[in-house]
Amino acid sequence: MKIRIGDELLTEHVRVRIRVDYRGESRNGRFFFGGKSKEQMAETMREQQVALLRNVPLQGIFIEEVDLSLDVYTVTEGEGRRRQEVAYAPIVLTLRIENLDDLLPLLIKPEFRKIDFLSPENISLHRLDMERLLFRLSQSFQQEIKLLEQKYLG
Repeated sequence: MKIRIGDELLTEHVRVRIRVDYRGESRNGRFFFGGKSKEQMAETMREQQVALLRNVPLQGIFIEEVDLSLDVYTVTEGEGRRRQEVAYAPIVLTLRIENLDDLLPLLIKPEFRKIDFLSPENISLHRLDMERLLFRLSQSFQQEIKLLEQKYLG
């Protein structure tokens, strides 16, 4: 990412903090034992995702910090008779990215909750950068929709 300071053009990475919350629903065990609570399932999902993030590199993204200090929380979801308690386990990631479009794979996931830009203070995008960002956004959404269709339609 190129940043203009006065007449000087610098290349600087963008630093962001992203919060993602992983969902956990309780599973009934077979017979009388072996089931996990919704909180345990959310915690398990969080641990699996952190292991993936640490071991599988993401193009253009450098993970500076992984914060697991936020507590697991529960929310009642659904309507009418289909209401159920669901637990969420949050992760706060501090990332350094080369381009804004490198973030798209993380931002289109249903687990994404919040983003804070840490630096730089101002970002100016050239017309071509904006076109590339919107094109990648469209591609990412289409890919995510295909994955969801395969998952739920068979």
